[in-house]
Amino acid sequence: MHDAITDVPGILVGHAQDLEGGTGCTVVLCGNGALAAVDVRGGAPGTRETDGLDPANSLSAVQAVLLSGGSAFGLDAASGVVAWLEERGLGFETGFAKVPIVPAAVIYDLSVGNPRRRPDAAMGRAACEAAASGPVAQGNVGAGTGATIGPKAMLNRIMKGGLGTASRRVGGLVVGAIVVVNGYGDVVDPATGETLAGVLREAGDGFAGAVEMMVHRPVVAKGFSTNTTIATVATNARLTKAQARRVAMMAHDGFARAIAPVHTGDDGDTIFVLATGEVDADGSAVGAAAAEVVARAIVSAVKHAESAYGLPGYREIRELIKRRA
Repeated sequence: MHDAITDVPGILVGHAQDLEGGTGCTVVLCGNGALAAVDVRGGAPGTRETDGLDPANSLSAVQAVLLSGGSAFGLDAASGVVAWLEERGLGFETGFAKVPIVPAAVIYDLSVGNPRRRPDAAMGRAACEAAASGPVAQGNVGAGTGATIGPKAMLNRIMKGGLGTASRRVGGLVVGAIVVVNGYGDVVDPATGETLAGVLREAGDGFAGAVEMMVHRPVVAKGFSTNTTIATVATNARLTKAQARRVAMMAHDGFARAIAPVHTGDDGDTIFVLATGEVDADGSAVGAAAAEVVARAIVSAVKHAESAYGLPGYREIRELIKRRA
């Protein structure tokens, strides 16, 4: 076990990034396919291929999920994943061709690096080439490269976000998550109640409190503040599409435990679920485990995020607060 989404048998993860551009993408590959579902809670989502995941619709499996930076431009990276899968004969059999199904979600990261450099088909393909099982790089990698925490309208007081992963095994059941943390709200460790990242006070020596700023001083946070936290949960459980959708809904509890506020009108919060169907499990139990690993992956993303693009990371701010305490 690597405490990563790749602990789910058959799940591979690959990153590709443009450090100068301040963006990247992350692909979660599921080989010959996995049953999939999605739940979108944010008010400003950027997604692809989500309608087919509705339990009322006929789509039975997907071959990959893409998490990407670049805002709506970054959805182009999914075409590179589709091409890579087709070359390997993977996709939905139509009788005339195999059509790879690749749902995707994006974050807004155009406020850092170079906004003209965005994930494209070549980057999506590169992420597939890098995909592997085992440990998963975290922090300023893949779709987490340009992630930030806090309203982007307050660029001089926000922190570096990133990508994190976590997993849990209960008997033969494995549930894992990978999360790109680019939210509006403060990130809190549910285990301790400690604020790990968020909007900083003007002096940069502590946290202003995103909820307080939103509720009591909304004028301070006005302006363009598009944020998003996106995730993929994978499990080896055997689920129906309706059960997988319920798991995605429950997994959002992990967002709520670790990010405050969350699911705002400026967030595009989205969680995909992949179920490979290897073991019998209660759907609600899978959902409860999913919420736990999502919350831990958020904490891991922040703790692995390094200072970059003029934005401080978790360790830098923690040391500054300790020195001034």
